[in-house]
Amino acid sequence: MRNYELLYIIRPDAESDTVQAVTEKFQGIITSGGGEITKHEVWGKRRLAYEIRKFREGIYVLVQFKAQPAVVAELDRVLRITDEVMRHIIVKDAASA
Repeated sequence: MRNYELLYIIRPDAESDTVQAVTEKFQGIITSGGGEITKHEVWGKRRLAYEIRKFREGIYVLVQFKAQPAVVAELDRVLRITDEVMRHIIVKDAASA
C-alpha cells in the first residue's frame, strides 16, 4: 500500500449534516477498499484564492491515507461526480517514498 494525501473543497452552502455525510462517504470508499485512514481533518470554511462556481469560500477537508492504486482511482471517480465537491486533489505522499 502507498501513502496518499487528499484535499477536497465542499460547497460553502452545504449543511453540517451534508458535510458529515460527504466525508463519511469518502472514508467508506477508502476503508471498504482495504485502505487505512491515518489522518482526517475538517479545516472548516476558508476563503478561496479565486472564485469557483460563483463561490468565494469553501469547506476544506484533508485526508491522509494508505491504499492501493485501484482504491485511489475509484475515489477520484466518485469525487468527480459528487455535486457538493467543488475541487479535489489526490497526491502520492513523497515522504513515504
